[in-house]
Amino acid sequence: QVQLVESGGGLVQAGGSLRLSCAASGRTFSSYAMGWFRQAPGKEREFVAAISWRGGSTYYADSVKGRFTISRDNAKNTVTLLMNSLKPEDTATYYCAAGRAGRIVTRQVDYGTWGQGTQVTVSS
Repeated sequence: QVQLVESGGGLVQAGGSLRLSCAASGRTFSSYAMGWFRQAPGKEREFVAAISWRGGSTYYADSVKGRFTISRDNAKNTVTLLMNSLKPEDTATYYCAAGRAGRIVTRQVDYGTWGQGTQVTVSS
C-alpha cells in the first residue's frame, strides 16, 4: 500500500512556474505508474500527466503538453510535476495518484491511491 502527500502549491502570476512534489511512503512505490490530476472550482477532476513505473514513458493532457513535465525518483519515492508558463486556467487543486499497475493510465478509476491535494492559484 502506498500513501501520498503533495506539496509545492501556491500563488503565482501568469507566466510563472511552480514545482509540485508528491512524497510516497510504502515499499511498493516503484511498482506503480503515477499520475497528477486537478480539479478546478465547479468542475470535475481531470487528468493532467502520468509516468510509468520506471519513468520511461510519460503522457500529458493536451492542455498542459509542452508546459508541464512529470518525473519520478524511485530511490527517493517522489514524483514531481514541473509547471511552466502557467495560465489562470491552470488554477485548481492538484492531486497525486498511484496507479494499480506499472503502465500509464489516464482514467481516475485506474488509480487506487490519492493524496490530499495541493492548491495552485495563477493570477492574471
